[in-house]
Amino acid sequence: MTETVTAAMIVIGDEILSGRTKDRNIGHLAEMMTAVGIDLKEVRIVADDEDAIVEAVNALRERYTYVFTTGGIGPTHDDITADSVSKALGVPCEHDEKAMALLAEHYARRGMEFTEARQRMARMPRGAEHIDNRISIAPGFHIGNVYVMAGVPAIFQAMLDAVVPTLKTGQKLLSVAITCPYGEGVIGGPLAEIQKAHPDTIIGSYPKYRDGSFWTELVVRSRSQEALDAGRVAVEAMLKDLAHAT
Repeated sequence: MTETVTAAMIVIGDEILSGRTKDRNIGHLAEMMTAVGIDLKEVRIVADDEDAIVEAVNALRERYTYVFTTGGIGPTHDDITADSVSKALGVPCEHDEKAMALLAEHYARRGMEFTEARQRMARMPRGAEHIDNRISIAPGFHIGNVYVMAGVPAIFQAMLDAVVPTLKTGQKLLSVAITCPYGEGVIGGPLAEIQKAHPDTIIGSYPKYRDGSFWTELVVRSRSQEALDAGRVAVEAMLKDLAHAT
């Protein structure tokens, strides 16, 4: 039986919680994880607060195969993700020699001073490995099962592209969508019975509204084609029974 591979995400930043910045990374990570057969099980949004970050990292890294963080690895005083992850894992946070050289060369090439603030982007937990950043050079890093990446969506996506090929992946979820003309109040009872009878499936119900009318999209998911087909047939039979009864 194929191992289930799981993941969690920690979105870090006061600007997310205040609404000043709208997160665009959760959906992208979810799509990428689904595409490679990794189940994204939990997302937390935490402030730029060391204790909150440490608690989230330690809780999630024990529970899931992978933990991805976004945000808080820039050059300013409130970019404390590297410090917090180091504290969570019990290792020093220090200027990484390879990152320092990479950034020094980058700024020299652009004729810009490699300031103390910019040097902060080279800090990471001792023993961490780089995550390449083809857009703005400053690397992310991973240590253990924790992957620390930028919050800027374009940079996050580039870093994730570098990370995904290195991950252990699982069996992908298969899915089929079924259009249902009835509201959830009508189908709720029989749909629950179908779910009980087909435990190897995940059946989702998603209310929709279009052109002045309500309808429901039903999605059956499973890692087994046989189980998926059986669940789909059961849902379609339920809809036929309801049509005959009305």
